[in-house]
Amino acid sequence: MTQRWTEADIADQSGRTVLVTGANSGLGLRTAEVLAGKGARVLLACRSAERGAKALDLVKAAAAGAEPELVPLDLSELASVRAAAATVRERTGDTLDVLVNNAGVMATARGRTADGFELQFGTNHLGHAALTWLLLPALRGGRHARVVALSSLAAVGARIDVEDPNAEHRRYNPATAYGQSKLANQVFAIELDRRLRAAGDDVVSVAAHPGYTATGLGSGMARSYTNPVVRSVIAGGHKIGEILFAQNVRQGALPQLYAATTDGVEGGDYIVPGGLGGLRGNPVKTHPLAAARSEPLGAALWDVTAKLTGVTPDPA
Repeated sequence: MTQRWTEADIADQSGRTVLVTGANSGLGLRTAEVLAGKGARVLLACRSAERGAKALDLVKAAAAGAEPELVPLDLSELASVRAAAATVRERTGDTLDVLVNNAGVMATARGRTADGFELQFGTNHLGHAALTWLLLPALRGGRHARVVALSSLAAVGARIDVEDPNAEHRRYNPATAYGQSKLANQVFAIELDRRLRAAGDDVVSVAAHPGYTATGLGSGMARSYTNPVVRSVIAGGHKIGEILFAQNVRQGALPQLYAATTDGVEGGDYIVPGGLGGLRGNPVKTHPLAAARSEPLGAALWDVTAKLTGVTPDPA
């Protein structure tokens, strides 16, 4: 794999159907625009109808082939996840080539999803895991289909409390909860690929992270702290960090675009920025975190995810 892989290296995507969650802004919008520009039929899964409509217009302007479409999806509500999966399966005739699990919330104040889960774990992990399981029949109908999970540098040093994933019996910390959710994305991606291989499915599951990218999500971290001094310090540090280290969204989207399109991608791969500690740079392959490769943790997360969501795991 070249160290200087860019959007220009993406092959023609005509005839492929892609679903991108959180496609109304940031990395998701950029991913949708690029893939539509390469000829793919792109489904934009968005929570806000208004923001989704604006994003749809932008992706239509970039499209070089099939007309992009909007799919309502609120990952913090399992009923919405089920409805979105049913919509995608119907519209595509159970033929989906790529699922990019991109959407997420970052370091929010304590909150709950519509189903009572901790907001970040429920949205970033449980919603995406349920969506992935529900869409496996459509992915099996695709051509060498891929599931791309967006993890984060915040997964480094994080841990998953499978006994109390929703922080019901421990002190809540926004950054810790975010780290758990993004590690869960990576653990689930590797466990899913492990089970797909065992089942003999022609679907691969990979993970990626965008490094330190100026997406606007980071500003929410400061607002999640009620202490004004802490809030001010975090906000100031985030601004300085963006000036010194952050890359733009165009660059930050490259790892997930690589993961979604490049022929050399294999199940269980982890695609990250190649420079400066993974903060920025062109995409390269690296090993998933040791925790993500842990089979006991993968199995435990798989089981607790099924229990909490009520969705039948696939592969069983």
